[in-house]
This record gives sequence, C-alpha cells and structure tokens, in this order.
Amino acid sequence: MSDLANVGVIGMAVMGSNLARNLAHKGHRVALFNRTYAKTEAVMAEHGTEGDFRPAEKLEDFVASLEQPRRIIIMVKAGGPTDATIDSLIPLLDEGDIVVDGGNAFFEDTRRREEKLRGLGFHFVGAGISGGEVGALEGPSIMPGGSRESYKALGPILESIAAQVDGEACCTYIGTDGAGHFVKMVHNGIEYADMQFIGEAYELLKGLGLSHEEMADIFATWNTGDLDSYLIEITSEVLRKVDAKTGKPLVEVIVDAAGMKGTGTWTVQSALNLGTPVNAIAESVFARAISSSPELRAASQKALSGPEGNIKVADRDAFIEQIRQALWASKVVAYAQGLDEIRMAGKEYGWDINIGEVAKIWRDGCIIRAKLLERIRSEYAANSLTTLLEAPSVAADLGSAQDAWRTVVAEAVKAGVPVPGFSSALAHYDQARARRLNAALTQGLRDYFGAHTYRRVDAEGTFHTNWSTDGSEVEATDSH
Repeated sequence: MSDLANVGVIGMAVMGSNLARNLAHKGHRVALFNRTYAKTEAVMAEHGTEGDFRPAEKLEDFVASLEQPRRIIIMVKAGGPTDATIDSLIPLLDEGDIVVDGGNAFFEDTRRREEKLRGLGFHFVGAGISGGEVGALEGPSIMPGGSRESYKALGPILESIAAQVDGEACCTYIGTDGAGHFVKMVHNGIEYADMQFIGEAYELLKGLGLSHEEMADIFATWNTGDLDSYLIEITSEVLRKVDAKTGKPLVEVIVDAAGMKGTGTWTVQSALNLGTPVNAIAESVFARAISSSPELRAASQKALSGPEGNIKVADRDAFIEQIRQALWASKVVAYAQGLDEIRMAGKEYGWDINIGEVAKIWRDGCIIRAKLLERIRSEYAANSLTTLLEAPSVAADLGSAQDAWRTVVAEAVKAGVPVPGFSSALAHYDQARARRLNAALTQGLRDYFGAHTYRRVDAEGTFHTNWSTDGSEVEATDSH
C-alpha cells in the first residue's frame, strides 16, 4: 500500500477542517493545506491525533504528498478564491488527477471550470455538500457532479464519509459537469421554503395566543409524525430558548430580518431561465427580502392599516391540526417544485439525473432531511413521474389536506397574518390541477398589443387577430 496520502483537503476553515477530520476518522490518509500555514498548524494542534494527517506548508509539497490519481477537495470561499486555488494547482497536476470543489459554487461556474480542466487532461468535480459544520464532521449529504470516470476513483471516498441510512450512503453520482452543484442549489431553495412555512406556522400559532413553550411542545409533537424532520426538530429547540439577558424567549429579541447567501436567489433565477414554476420557493426568497427592507417596512407601518394578526376560531385545537396539515401540504409542494426544476435542468443541460436517487441522498446528513424523503424516494422508484404531485399516495393525501390548507390560508388573510408560502403553494396546487387557466386571456392581450399570436384549441397552427382593422383572424407564419 502506498504511504502517500489518498486524499487532500485545501482550506482549513471550519467546513474544510471538519471534512478532513471526517476523512481521517474513516481511515483515509489526509493531506492538509491552507493558504496561511498557521491555520493548518492550529488544526493539527487541536485535532492532529484523530487520524493520519499530512500537513503541508507549501502547495507543491501538498500535491507531492498525494498518490495518483490525486484527489484534491477544495473547501474555500466560492468565486474568486476558488478560481485562484484551481489556477495555482494546475501547473502541479498530472493527467487524470481529480480536483473537487466542495463549496457552494454556482453551477454555471462549475460547468466552466469542468470544461477548462477537462481540456487540460484533468477531472473536475463539483460536489454539493450539505449538513453544515456538524454534517461535514459526522456525515453530510454529498451531491457530486463530473465525469463517471472520476466518480469511480472518488466515489468510494465520498461515500465513506457521507451520512448513512439503512446501510446506504447519502452520496451518489448526480451527473456531468454542474449537475451536483445544481442539485445542491435546489436543495437550498427547498430549505428556504421549508423555513418560510415553519415561520408562517409559528406566526399563526402566535396569533392564537399560544406561549412559546406551548408552541415548542406543538412542534415537538409534530416532529413525531409525518412532519418528522431536522428543521421541525430544531424549531422546537429554538422556541424553547430563553434569553439570559431579558428572560424573554430568545426568538422575541432576535431582529426579524432574515439573511441570505444567494443560493435561494440562484434557485429562483435558474427556474425562471428554465421556465419552470417554483413560486413557493420564490416567495420564501422574497419574504426574506422584505424582512430585510427596514425603510420599506417603516414607511408601510405608518401608512397602511389592517388586522393585527389575532386569530379567532371556535376550536383552537382543531385549527392547530389544520395548521399542521397546511404545513405538510406546502412542504410537499416545495419539494415537488424543486424536483421539477432538477428534472427540467436535466433535460436542458443533458444531465441524466435520477430524481429518486436525489431524494435518497437527502434522507440524512442535510438540512432538509425529513421522513417525507423516504416516501418521495419510493414513489419515484415505483412510478414514472413527471411531478411528485401525481404520485398516487401523495395526490391522495394532498386531497385530504386541502380543506384544512384552504381554511388556514383564509383565516390568515382575515387576520392579517402574511402567509406567502402557504398561499403560493396552494396556488400552485390549484394551478397545476386546473383544466383551464386564465392564460388564454393573457395570450389574447399579448396578441392585441404586440401581435404575439396564439394557438387554438380546435386547430393546428399559430394565429393572429387583426384587432385594429376588421377583426379577422389570419394564420401566422411566425410566433413570438
């Protein structure tokens, strides 16, 4: 057996160092490098006894310490720092070496980098890694995209450190070039929606006059059923936390402005480019945007009137159960929208993505891990689905939940509680199942002012009405 390291990690911030430790814990010989050696020394001082680490002060020594084909995982900031790291590696690599970007890169950047390195004789893998700092150390969900050849050499290493469910690794080959980072991006978009739905459920429970301790108990109970998930679990913990300074629930002293790092925005922008509807995910991004718009909110609070968010219902416990059903149904729609986007991207970019396998590797290790994902995996395995919404058991349960869902949205609107997530998810449900949408009028208007033409339900071809002259219809030779 070679005494050289079999994998290397560049970037010793928390994610990189934790991933390196995870690799070492699984018996890998791990080369370490950081731009500033002091950080590598700090990792070695604190964790050097945990496994077989090979720290290097110079990049040349780091590369030389790796067996071929070299497997190098880059864990640095996305964008310029990633490109700079890749460029510094290129002169030191040999044909067939594998460079992995484990950061949150935009998938188009990954496609560009993969093409560049492939042209030089190297493999480039864009690997989405979810689970945060704890996941990196204890077992993340990993979504690698690149050549199948590179996965043969890299896959066993990644699978060894990934989270495990029933003996199956939460890591699988996703597709070529940017497929892995695209799937990770959509994962984050679903995560945005999931958190927005939870926030809306919290606001509705608050509108019923419940204490934070009572709400924490409700979320804990929900976590024992079909809403069982990491985010529901930690919601209960966050709601229970009391601020040491004020004695108030911590959530009441946190400024109500939610931050963003860009992946939710990328998910929505990419969906728009693909022409696939993800309105529930989009509303979760916009909800964060308005929360972080203090001038807009201050001006509107002074100028606008409306209900104060107090909800009055005859049966409080029954309404709490309806909120649970609305939360579950909305969550299903967000997953459906995200998986629809992945399917459309697969068509657009030539990625042969197995949606059921995506659901399988999201079952643990990642932020959106949930009981629902095993059901999604089995539905895609058993059926040829265009969308999750048509899966037999899912469609049946959404149908059963819809009365509660509609009641919750209606009561929220009456009470002035904003529920853009719940309401947009419900709108998607209704739009998707509608026999006919109002788009016919939209297309008629487009034809009127811009001669954009339309198609008829009773004839082949494309048509235009001469609105400003005799009102006659003509068959068009070109559509817009």
